[in-house]
Amino acid sequence: MPPKAAAETLTPDAVKANIDAKIAALDDWRGTTLAQVRALVHQAVPEVIEEWKWDIPVWSHQGILCTGEVYKKAVKLTFPKGASLDDPARLFNSSLEGKVRRAFDITEDTQLDEAALIALLRDAAAFNEASSNAKPPSRASKPA
Repeated sequence: MPPKAAAETLTPDAVKANIDAKIAALDDWRGTTLAQVRALVHQAVPEVIEEWKWDIPVWSHQGILCTGEVYKKAVKLTFPKGASLDDPARLFNSSLEGKVRRAFDITEDTQLDEAALIALLRDAAAFNEASSNAKPPSRASKPA
C-alpha cells in the first residue's frame, strides 16, 4: 500500500474559494444558512481563521471553534470542545452524550438566535485562548 500523501495546504484565498463554492452549490436554505453562520463567525471572532478540512469549512482561533457540515435536513455546527462551553440559550441539540464535543443542528425551520450563537462562538474562542495560554506544569528536579 503506498504511503498517504501529506495533507494539502491551501492558501487563504483557496480556502475562501472552497467555502464560497460550497455555499453557491447549495441553492436552497442550507446555502443561505451556511452563509449566515459564516458571517456570524466573523462577527463574533474577527480574527478567525477559515480552513478547509475534511471537505468542510472549519473556523479556528487558537484551535478549532467549530465546523460547518451540511446534510440533507440540517446544517450542523460541531464544536469540538463544546462540552466545556457555557450554553445558556441551549443551542446545542446534538452530540449531547459526548464528554467533549457538542453540536448545533440548524434545520430549515430553526429560528436562529444570532446573539446566542455569537456568544457561544466568543466563549469557544476564549476557551481556546485560555487552553493555549495554559502553561504545562513545571517539572520539579529530583534531589540527588
